[in-house]
Amino acid sequence: MNEFLQFLGEPIAQRSLWACAIIGFSNGFVSALVLLRRSSLQIGTLSCALLPGIALSILLFGLTLMSILLGAVLAGLMVGLGSLFVSRTSRMDHDTALSVLHTTAFAIGYIILIRLGLQQKVDDWLFGNIMSMGDADLWIAYGIGAVAVLGITAFQRPLLITLFDPRAAKAMGCPTRLIHYGVFALIILVLVSSLQAVGAFLTLGLLVAPAATMYLLTDRAQLMFWGGGLIGGLGSVLAFFLSYPLGWHLGATIIVVLGAVFLLAYIFSPKYGLLRRKN
Repeated sequence: MNEFLQFLGEPIAQRSLWACAIIGFSNGFVSALVLLRRSSLQIGTLSCALLPGIALSILLFGLTLMSILLGAVLAGLMVGLGSLFVSRTSRMDHDTALSVLHTTAFAIGYIILIRLGLQQKVDDWLFGNIMSMGDADLWIAYGIGAVAVLGITAFQRPLLITLFDPRAAKAMGCPTRLIHYGVFALIILVLVSSLQAVGAFLTLGLLVAPAATMYLLTDRAQLMFWGGGLIGGLGSVLAFFLSYPLGWHLGATIIVVLGAVFLLAYIFSPKYGLLRRKN
């Protein structure tokens, strides 16, 4: 216990704790959009598509925070929009096009990074390493999280109308196409902000589990945003305090905690829980 208390006094521990709270809350808040769009698997594939952008940016501009950030954003947008273009200009459906493009891009990015001798960095980007986040990483996560929360809150009504009934939204004058692209871009930014925290393989859990839990607890779409944010933030902080004594990987512990909270809601939800349905 004394060793853990000493660890909490270290700047790296305090920075990691703040990262858990900020990234957990922003991802949990945005997870409602992922769930309402019914695009969980698509977002999961896009998270792995960030790697080639990072690889190419490092190859061209060196290993800097800005090159990593811009490369990841551009890769996510290019693979996501590219798969949409391929599906609209061929007989292939969107999921198939996305699967082909993201796996090919991931393989290319992995080869480049290994050739550059960045094996340790590859592991961090795939599985996360919150402890390695610096002040600049934390500010970027905070900025992206603030934009996401404020933007969704300000435009929540047209967002929900577009997600639930695009035809009605279009009839009411809502810019539905712009909203869809805006939501997509926002999710990509949040993905990038959490890449170093939980990695490309685990970030899907952080972007789905909080809203999925709230979906079992409430019928109100508005509550899914704030409830998902609280579950994501508090669950990530709880994982921080569990991971050190247990000797577990922090990013993986976050996903385990959120998965456990979802399981509890699945079983004990007052309205939709497994026990409720059996009675």
